[in-house]
Amino acid sequence: MNQTNSISEIQARILSGNQCYYAYGNLMKSRALNRSSKFKIYKSLIRPVVTYRSEAWTLTSQHLRIFGRRILRKIFGPVQNADGSWRIRMNYELNELIEKADMVRFIKSRRIAWLSHVMRMDDNKTPNKILEWKRIGTRIRGRPRKR
Repeated sequence: MNQTNSISEIQARILSGNQCYYAYGNLMKSRALNRSSKFKIYKSLIRPVVTYRSEAWTLTSQHLRIFGRRILRKIFGPVQNADGSWRIRMNYELNELIEKADMVRFIKSRRIAWLSHVMRMDDNKTPNKILEWKRIGTRIRGRPRKR
C-alpha cells in the first residue's frame, strides 16, 4: 500500500469514526454517564471503527492523533483555572488521563500482535512465506537508465 492510498484510507476511516461518534452523540453528551464510561464507549465503539485494517498503514500524518484528541477533549471537557476562567485540556493532560493509550500507540500494538500471529503460522501460509522471503541476486549500482 503506497502513501497516497494510506492517507485516503485514513481519512475515510476518520470520517467513519466521526459518523460513529455522532451516532452515539446522545450518550457522549449525557450527564448521566461519567467520564470513565464515555472513555470505555470511545475505546470499544469508536476507536475500532477508525483503526479497522490499520496494520498496513504508513503513519506519517498526524490526522489520527488529531481526531483522537478532539474526541477525548469532548469526553473529558474543559479545565477551570485558578482565576475562574475555562480552557481546553492540553495534550500532556490528555495523555495523563488516558495513560498514553492514544490511537497511534494502539495501531502499533496491533501491528506487533499481527506480526506474532504471522510468526506462529504454518510455513506454507502466504504471509509467513512473505515474511521469510529472501531476495535472490543484486541490483546494479547507480541511477536507473532512462529508457
